[in-house]
Amino acid sequence: MSSPCDPARAPVGDVSAALMMIDSRLQTLYDDKTEADPEQRELLDRFAAALGPTGLDDLLDGTCTLIYVFMKWLRMACEAEDKDVMEYVVVPLVATMRKMPKTFPPEVVPIMAGLLVAAGTGLSPNLWRAQYGRWSDAEMNPLEATTVLLAEHVNRVTDDRDFATRLIVEALSGADQA
Repeated sequence: MSSPCDPARAPVGDVSAALMMIDSRLQTLYDDKTEADPEQRELLDRFAAALGPTGLDDLLDGTCTLIYVFMKWLRMACEAEDKDVMEYVVVPLVATMRKMPKTFPPEVVPIMAGLLVAAGTGLSPNLWRAQYGRWSDAEMNPLEATTVLLAEHVNRVTDDRDFATRLIVEALSGADQA
């Protein structure tokens, strides 16, 4: 029986825009900056504002697609090492979230953890989240931060600061050719 959260039913969204935002955040982290460059932040804010309501929904779906792809890759990497993705990925990421209360208020940590668990078990994170209504404003920054933490985890596992971005770019290139 097919799940209502089956990834085949999920909208992919604007993966390119989501990747641009996440990669921008990753580069800020890798440059040892604690805050995003104000000019860069303004450009990203203007970009998000220019998307409009449907564009924002596409960006949210694209971000959830990134979470799904990163978690799928991590699940496969863990299984190859006979490890459990929940233990080696979800638990440490949730522990990190709990250490960042300004970015992850306690009330959003369960939702972000749920997105990771949904994706880690092969479900669509955006369809899983849709069960609980529309995204709230309070979830926007934590969603972005969750995706950045996940991408950074992929990069750390591979010891390659650009692996997560390349993973998505190659997947998009393969989809264009298909």
